[in-house]
Amino acid sequence: MSDKTRAAVPQSVAIIMDGNGRWATRRGLPRVMGHRRGVEAVRQVVRAADEMGVKRLTLYAFSQENWSRPKAEVSELMVLLKRYIRSELDELMSNRVQVKAIGRLHELRPDIQELFNDAILKTRNNDGLKLTFALSYGGRQEIVDAARAAAREVAEGRLALEAIDEKSFASYLSTGDAPDPDLLIRTGGEQRVSNFLLWQIAYTEIYVTDTLWPDFDGAALERALQDYASRERRFGLTSEQTGRRARSQADR
Repeated sequence: MSDKTRAAVPQSVAIIMDGNGRWATRRGLPRVMGHRRGVEAVRQVVRAADEMGVKRLTLYAFSQENWSRPKAEVSELMVLLKRYIRSELDELMSNRVQVKAIGRLHELRPDIQELFNDAILKTRNNDGLKLTFALSYGGRQEIVDAARAAAREVAEGRLALEAIDEKSFASYLSTGDAPDPDLLIRTGGEQRVSNFLLWQIAYTEIYVTDTLWPDFDGAALERALQDYASRERRFGLTSEQTGRRARSQADR
């Protein structure tokens, strides 16, 4: 990794891991083989992100829409989730990775909930990479759940309606007070965000690659970070304002 890329490494990266099924189909293999190979890609990318200085990594592991897939495929995905956490927890602990999860976790099987709760508890004091799995997750559903939670507090008299603004509303999302992603990566070439972190990616840089998720590795992640480092993030500002903002941040 070049010095320029390393200096501009995004602090928070989110990934839509797409292409497992197509990877398998192109090789004449069952879809499940693509998911199994995809787990190995998760291992490589988590390690690479940590080594490259990324502070937060959020992986779209299982969406609300995934529940509509064939039961056998859903069951296999759950097995792979369990296998990953069980096999990687020791390494995650040794690398001081903190495991988190977002989404409607209560919709997962009890054994999956228990496994993730255990991993979250064991790694809660780790001060390294914050690794978040989006499970039974949907961006629209997350916003609806947050709106309900805020409305409930208003109805109970614990929150003034006038006190709700963007910052306070964001605290009701499953990401809480975590910073929004700097970079969203989508593998598999599709040009959409697929109901992922809809609130949080308002000003996020987006990088799309044709590489299917099972083939996405540390080198592919580095290419994404290099592309990010070459961009000038404006946040709706003029070039002059962006320059002043950059100089101000550099002086801190």
